[in-house]
Amino acid sequence: MNDTELTVVGNVVDSPRRVRLENSAVTNFRMASTARRYDTGKQEFVDAGTLWVDIEAWGELGGNVARSISKGDPVIVRGTLTTRSWESEAGRRSAPQIRATAVGPNLARGWSDFHRPARAALANGQEAGREPQPTPEEEQLARDLDEASTSEDYGSGSGALYEVDSESSSLEPARV
Repeated sequence: MNDTELTVVGNVVDSPRRVRLENSAVTNFRMASTARRYDTGKQEFVDAGTLWVDIEAWGELGGNVARSISKGDPVIVRGTLTTRSWESEAGRRSAPQIRATAVGPNLARGWSDFHRPARAALANGQEAGREPQPTPEEEQLARDLDEASTSEDYGSGSGALYEVDSESSSLEPARV
């Protein structure tokens, strides 16, 4: 099999959406990754192109994503790259999509508290932590439901996804 595995570092640009299906569940969100490069002429870093990509996380990973990730969070996503296609009023459209195998916070931009759920043996003898794989019909239904919630065409924005003010940034955690 020739899967295209990749890792993308960026920011979550919309709130994760959890969809429960008959035998599984999926969480979808969109992220953006803006490349930066050093411009020797300007003697500063400048933003280059931005990759906008849809993420789908199935099963337990999707549940953990829905509990842990919010719009604006810096994340690292690992998974398989595909292209999602659909028909719109403007004609045939397509967008990159990653079926995530791992999602986590980007700890270069903050800190996190990790919580491991308690694992109980399942009554049907199935290995704990292993959910049934979604059927092709469930995958298509999840994509159709996600498309219905984000049916407008993707815009291409330019500019930074976030600004960092080094004058007001602190290396120490905030005191509550």
